[in-house]
Amino acid sequence: MEKKCYGLLLLLLLVLASQEIVVPTEARVCLSQSHKYKGPCLRGYNCANVCKTEGFPGGECRGFRRRCFCAKPC
Repeated sequence: MEKKCYGLLLLLLLVLASQEIVVPTEARVCLSQSHKYKGPCLRGYNCANVCKTEGFPGGECRGFRRRCFCAKPC
């Protein structure tokens, strides 16, 4: 009986050890101030559109001075 318990415990340990634990991670985002956006950045939609014309996938308004920053994966 004791050998069955050890065998069952070993089998359970092997099954648990074979499970892969996947931790989702976010890609880092690099920001660069837009060169074409003029004036204070009030709407993120406008900033994102200007950044797309500069070759970035998107952009956002940031900071106290509300500047447009273009974003891309690093």
